Amino acid sequence: MQEYKLYIGGQDVDPSSGEWLETIDPYKGTAWARIARGNKDDASRAVAAAKLAMTGTWAEMSATQRGKILRKIGDAVLENADRLAEIEVRDNGKLLTEMRGQLAMISEYWYYYAGLADKIEGTVVPIEKADSLALTLREPVGVVAALTAWNSPLMFCAMKCAPALAAGCAVVLKPSEFASVSTLEFAALTKKAGLPDGVLNVVTGLGTEAGAALIEHPDVSKISFTGSDVTGARIYEIAARSMKRVTMELGGKSPNIVFDDADLDAAAIGVISGIFGAAGQMCTAGSRLLVQNTIKDAFTKKLISLAQEIRLGDPMSPETNVGPIATPPQYQKVLDYLATANSDGARCILGGGPATGPGLIGGQFIQPTIFTDVTNDMRIAQEEVFGPILSILGFDTEQQAIEIGNDVIYGLAAGVWTANIGRAVRVSKAIKAGTVWVNTYRAYSYMLPSGGMKRSGLGRESGMEAINQFLETKGIILSTAASAPVNPFIQR
Repeated sequence: MQEYKLYIGGQDVDPSSGEWLETIDPYKGTAWARIARGNKDDASRAVAAAKLAMTGTWAEMSATQRGKILRKIGDAVLENADRLAEIEVRDNGKLLTEMRGQLAMISEYWYYYAGLADKIEGTVVPIEKADSLALTLREPVGVVAALTAWNSPLMFCAMKCAPALAAGCAVVLKPSEFASVSTLEFAALTKKAGLPDGVLNVVTGLGTEAGAALIEHPDVSKISFTGSDVTGARIYEIAARSMKRVTMELGGKSPNIVFDDADLDAAAIGVISGIFGAAGQMCTAGSRLLVQNTIKDAFTKKLISLAQEIRLGDPMSPETNVGPIATPPQYQKVLDYLATANSDGARCILGGGPATGPGLIGGQFIQPTIFTDVTNDMRIAQEEVFGPILSILGFDTEQQAIEIGNDVIYGLAAGVWTANIGRAVRVSKAIKAGTVWVNTYRAYSYMLPSGGMKRSGLGRESGMEAINQFLETKGIILSTAASAPVNPFIQR
């Protein structure tokens, strides 16, 4: 069994605790690696290394030089894509076919921010004061604590670290204890790419130990977190005590809205992908299907027919469509929501329980499940499940669809399916979500800002907007007067 140490200051180091955590292959249900159980002392060591890096070689480099290193990191990701993909599959059970495609996008994140590194510009402001020259400078916010979730560790690492490093910050990464190995393997690649020691550090372990220590550390200036809204709210409260900047990508309960004039074949494929892709373990999962009542029965039959063809199995196999639930706690959570939906009166028309059979050896498979007779006040329609469970709700009018779509505490994503361009624009503007897809779903780009409204988060990741999350703006006024003021007590 391979053993992975902490990565601090460019070195693999033992945890202060001397303790280790097993990482479990969710498909096989067996341990395949050990990761270090980092604690408060380890978090402090990592922050100190990051702080030192921001006063050394990294700070002395030009933005162009930093960008060249980021580009080399992107190259390293591509060169090692197959190996990284297989490691992440063993870590969290995602499909190997999906991970191979995702690794290509991850490299593009690094290339994109490599190009942006020396495009960070200040301004000359024509202020009203005579004999003055006013400037703005953009400066790195400081040491960043990046806390990532288990469902897409390498993608979240790129989304957070690439813009942070392009801005000139140094980062301490805390991956989920359930999926840390791919992040550690990636960190080793950054050293080979020429990233100075201490600019990127990885502290593994429990969120209540290593994660909490990073959030509370006085030398951490910025927190970037991906996870649940409940945990995010706690982090936000702690960060506020020391005025730390925060970016948070939290939960979702996204509506996928299908109107009766839509291309129903395309919409059905989009709905299936939006909820059963990655076994529903996506913050942006389209877990609420809002379908116009005039087509509800026919569209539901179409969905059932497609969903019945889904192949569960080994995520390493190209024949598999849906893999296992990533962790035992998440598996139990999904089972609990199935029971809750039934007790609340929702009618299960497909699936509804654990999946068993040949090839499903790890015991963490859930049948693709569809509930109908769902009302929007049910827990299954209001709370994030993070599993392959679709709730179907009907509507009559466009306004009803908007009202139901917005009647949740979340606002991360939404889908709109219609042939009417006016309706597409109206509904996209009216839905309170950070991302709205029209006649598609799960279409992502490193160039487009993403993030949540309401309890789905704060700030934005990806695109040019993301780099601003890691920069402070400083104003400078230079006097160009030929002589000193006559009266020192009156401002000029």
